[in-house]
Amino acid sequence: MKTLRTFFAAGGLALAMLATPVHAQQGEDNLAPQTEVAPTDGVQTDPSGQNPTAEVPTEQELMQALQGGQINGRVSIPDSKAAVLEQPQGREYRSFHEAWLPWIGAIAIIGVVLALAAFYFSRGRIMIEDSPEVGRKLLRFGFFERLNHWMTATAFILLAVTGLNYIFGKRLLFPLIGADAFATWSYWAKYVHNFIAWAFMLGLVFMIVVWIKDNIPSRTDIRWIRELGGFVGDRHPPAHRFNAGQKMIFWSVTLGGLALSISGLVMLFPFSVVDINGMQIAQYVHATVGVVLIAIIIAHIYIGSLGMEGAYDAMGSGEVDLAWARAHHSLWVEEEEAKTAKGPQPAPQTAPAE
Repeated sequence: MKTLRTFFAAGGLALAMLATPVHAQQGEDNLAPQTEVAPTDGVQTDPSGQNPTAEVPTEQELMQALQGGQINGRVSIPDSKAAVLEQPQGREYRSFHEAWLPWIGAIAIIGVVLALAAFYFSRGRIMIEDSPEVGRKLLRFGFFERLNHWMTATAFILLAVTGLNYIFGKRLLFPLIGADAFATWSYWAKYVHNFIAWAFMLGLVFMIVVWIKDNIPSRTDIRWIRELGGFVGDRHPPAHRFNAGQKMIFWSVTLGGLALSISGLVMLFPFSVVDINGMQIAQYVHATVGVVLIAIIIAHIYIGSLGMEGAYDAMGSGEVDLAWARAHHSLWVEEEEAKTAKGPQPAPQTAPAE
């Protein structure tokens, strides 16, 4: 009997040893869902092993969500913007950028160039009239005014070239230089645009501070506009330091530059003050105002160089011909002469006593 009990005890121990790996494997399977590591994409699981964000909406729920504006999901990462799954306003922005914006830019810029070409070949260059005052110089802009003008102008040209790449680059430049060169150019154009913008904004502030007092509209501007500034006919209407046309340029650059600066800052620091809809509105404003202002500046460059003799000297040397100034800014010349007359006068000389 003792031998038999020993035999059964040994058999039971052997069966227990054989069964241990099976129970251990079953225990690991039961514990697996509770010890699963969260996926690296940020989706978490609950204790039952199910994904709480994997609920599949019905087609009717999707349609209702779209009609309400956008479809949002649930995310566990800090960036809540990632929860936006579908945004109908994004399709509107894509339509604007891919369809409307190139046409707006092309019509504005090419239209102004064609209009200026037609004016030049029909009217010709506006020349300085013959006068005994030709050759006498009058200071029009000081050193700081010219320095700030050229800094702002240079910054704007760089911003215009790099900004137009955003609209027309892949349509015009990409087929000519190829993918690699276009990618390199666009990469550096982005940095030039972002950093040069600060110089433009600084120059814009200085320009407003220095010139705003001379660009307040007045009654004289009404006559200048009525007579088309002397561009039609041979008479030049009287004007102060800035005529009505120059005031239009000033306020276009001021208001347009402020709109570009504000919308540009919104894009330089994305989502700091607005959501995705605000970012899209900022791009609407920035792109549209940008191409319109480029067209206006093209007209300004034409008048200040090829279109009018003597106009470039104002921002070149700072001195203009007195005959030119009297023809285009007669009231300003009178004001400058009045200031000179009120200045220190030489002491009268008495005749020596005999």
